[in-house]
Amino acid sequence: MQGFRCAPLERVRIGVVGIGRRGEWAVKRLSKIDGLEVTGIADIEEYRLKEGNAALEKESKPPAKEYLGAESYLALADDPNVDLVYITAPWPVHVPAALAALERGKHCAVEVPCAMTIEDAWRLVEAAEKAKRHVIPLENCCYGDEELLALNLCRQGVLGEIVHAEGAYIHNLAAENFAEVDGCKYFTALRGSWDRWRLKWNELHDGNPYPTHGLGPICQYMNVNRSDKLDFVVSVSSKQAGITEFAKSQFGVDSPEAKTPYKLGDMNTSIFRTAKGRTIMIQHAVQTPRPYSRINLVSGTKGTLTGYPFRVALLPNYEKWLDGEELVKFKEKYTHPFVLSSGELAKKIGGHGGMDFMMDLRWSHCLRNGLAMDADVYDAATWSALTELSEISVAKGSSPVEVPDFTRGGWKTAEPLGIVDII
Repeated sequence: MQGFRCAPLERVRIGVVGIGRRGEWAVKRLSKIDGLEVTGIADIEEYRLKEGNAALEKESKPPAKEYLGAESYLALADDPNVDLVYITAPWPVHVPAALAALERGKHCAVEVPCAMTIEDAWRLVEAAEKAKRHVIPLENCCYGDEELLALNLCRQGVLGEIVHAEGAYIHNLAAENFAEVDGCKYFTALRGSWDRWRLKWNELHDGNPYPTHGLGPICQYMNVNRSDKLDFVVSVSSKQAGITEFAKSQFGVDSPEAKTPYKLGDMNTSIFRTAKGRTIMIQHAVQTPRPYSRINLVSGTKGTLTGYPFRVALLPNYEKWLDGEELVKFKEKYTHPFVLSSGELAKKIGGHGGMDFMMDLRWSHCLRNGLAMDADVYDAATWSALTELSEISVAKGSSPVEVPDFTRGGWKTAEPLGIVDII
């Protein structure tokens, strides 16, 4: 499936699985892109289906066929008026819904992580290869302005040979995890995750359950699965304290929420080494009082870029970050062409500052024009694999764990992602 192309689809009919906050946002975005039509929606809650169709009505689009129930994705995948299944449901639904789509000859776009276990990652790979259909990881951070700028720098050799990179998902979700619990003082207007599925995952698992926001862009910078591969990973977790402290502050020390044991450490740090000897650090922290960050650091033999805040240092003045007008001019010079062509429109439409719209704009352009995707099923599997690999490493005293080669050697000859656009 590396470099896989299919016949162009002039019109792409989409079925959306999971109409929570992210799914409803997706329905709104997709309805704004030429050549796309949301023809089906599936959810376990009837009121969410109504919200999905209300969003379409607001955009003056025809209503989508509704599928209700815990396995409604099966009926949606059977719908002959669906070409691609767009999966924004909770993590445990990603693989079953994707497999249902692939087995029925549909393409699928899957929210991240695309799979929560190594076994499921392999199931995705094998099903995509058998069906000859795209599996598109919905990793919006690959389309952030700074990530695309970093990719452009890497492709133009501005940073020299890349030897190290760092990424993360540092985002305090403590309040959101409890958003629908009676008595929570924060985010009272925020609709929480269905059945608190994310919090329940934190009760049962350690490691890094959400690695792709940092790892996906870095793998593209380093051409992982396209001339390099992830070799092994070592992972270590801190103790868990943040969820418990938040629960105590909201519900009391004797509440069920405060007394529940949670396995997920407050900070997980995982370090990869690639076949070419590069290193990658990925962190995950969702329950500590710390400003949002994906780090997005790329270091090469000629310079370093990092984010939060955005900074660049280059030879020969490597001890000083570019600043002021010099930094502004640098960003202008190396802004990715896709940002120049579509960035302003994306910001107007929104979705994590426009990243979501850029992502949908790009994959739909590829599908409608018979082009290879920027990220394929092997990337979906590789980027998601850290979920289980990190947990295994932590449980083994932070021992190295081999990363599966989902390409089965195809990484040696696959073409790297270029500087792409939609024009």
